[in-house]
Amino acid sequence: MTVEITSHEELRDLLGAPMPRAVAKERVVLHERDRQWLAASPFCLIATAGADGSCDVSPKGDPAGFAMVLDETTLAIPERPGNRRADGYRNILDNPHVGLLFLIPGRTDTLRINGRARLLRDAPYFDDMVVKGHRPILAIEVQVEQIFYHCSKAFLRSELWQPETWQPDVLPTRARLIKEVENTTESLADLERRYGPEYLKSLYAG
Repeated sequence: MTVEITSHEELRDLLGAPMPRAVAKERVVLHERDRQWLAASPFCLIATAGADGSCDVSPKGDPAGFAMVLDETTLAIPERPGNRRADGYRNILDNPHVGLLFLIPGRTDTLRINGRARLLRDAPYFDDMVVKGHRPILAIEVQVEQIFYHCSKAFLRSELWQPETWQPDVLPTRARLIKEVENTTESLADLERRYGPEYLKSLYAG
C-alpha cells in the first residue's frame, strides 16, 4: 500500500524534531572558514527554480577558488563555455532564489549557501576570473541569505570518495550514450572524436 505524506505536521511527526544544533547552525554572514572553504572548492551545484516551479540543478567547476568572495555577504560564480541551454540562468531571471552546494574532493561534509542571485554581463572583477585566457561573458552574483555546513552521512553512506567503489565503466562512453538516447544524426565515430582527447582542448573555448 502506498501512503503519501500530505502535510507539514505529518512530516514532522514522522521525522521528529531537528536537533537544536541543526537549527542553530544557520548563519547569514560568511565566516573566515567559509572563505577558506570556497578558496579550496573546485566544484559546486547550483539549484534554481522557474516561475512555474520547474527545477534545475547545474554543476559548475573550475580551478579551486573559482567562486569569488566579494564581501561578507556576496559571492560570484563565473560562466564557462557549455551547451548554451541556460536552464538555470533562465530560472534566475524568473525567480532569483538559488541553492549552492560546495564540495572539496575527499571531504565528506559540504558547504551550503542559499540566497538571491542576479546575472551580470560585466563587472570590474571579471578580469580576476580569467582562466586559460577565457574571461567570463557573464557571472552569477549571489547575495547570501543562509549559510551552514552539512554533515557527512550522505557521502559516507554512498562511499563516494572511496576509489575501490568506483565503476566508471559500468555504462557506455559519453559518445555512445548520446548516440543511443539522444536524437542525433552524428555518427558514433564523430561523437567519439568530439568527446575524446580533443574534448579537453574545448573546456574554455567560446
